[in-house]
Amino acid sequence: MENKIYLSVVVPAYKEKEQIGGNLLEIESFLSAKNFTYEIIVVADGSPDNTAEVAQNYSSQIRSLRVIKNKENYGKGYVVRQGLLESKGQYVVFLDADGSTSITHVEKALSEIKKGADLVVGSRKIKGAFIQIRQPRQREIMGEIASWLISIVLGLWSFPDTQCGFKMMTGKVAHEVAKRMVVDRFGFDFELIALARMFGYNVKQIPVRWLNEENSAVTLVGPNGFFRTLRDLFRVKIRLITRGYK
Repeated sequence: MENKIYLSVVVPAYKEKEQIGGNLLEIESFLSAKNFTYEIIVVADGSPDNTAEVAQNYSSQIRSLRVIKNKENYGKGYVVRQGLLESKGQYVVFLDADGSTSITHVEKALSEIKKGADLVVGSRKIKGAFIQIRQPRQREIMGEIASWLISIVLGLWSFPDTQCGFKMMTGKVAHEVAKRMVVDRFGFDFELIALARMFGYNVKQIPVRWLNEENSAVTLVGPNGFFRTLRDLFRVKIRLITRGYK
């Protein structure tokens, strides 16, 4: 059955009550000028603040806004997967609630899909990318080490930035890949790319303009920490080798 919705926008959110309103209005302003149908799905990941309620308050200004409120915090990977599976669009994009990557990148990503891509990955490390505000040096070093290990372990040498928070795909890819993903935290990004490649989907990259957000949940240790991501990296590799992804 043909999808009635052209584009689904998934916005994972955690402790974003200060930023999410402005970003939702930016998304609405961009999409409302287009000649296609769309939906915006906010998945609030058990935020201790009132992120979900703030987002819901914009329903009178934003067409087709749907807010999903999880009572517990499960992780960004979990809620992105949740949003992808809830989506009904012919095409699906997810981007961060803090606006670090703009919705305007949809135009370039959609162009790549029209040329045959199944999944388009935003990258801050390829020609044409621009970082408006950089991360603290410690986080940049952790990111470089993680990128190097991801390339070695998963063979993703042609993807220098698997962790950028902007990715767009066809609705088919969104559902076929998301229902097999299992990583609940930040490692879901490289899991998504690895699975898409394993299933033979055409994965392309586009450069993005990126703005660092100071309230990032990325740390060295803890559920969203660097070491947790590395653990998930090797678990993804084991699943790929043992055909653990059904």
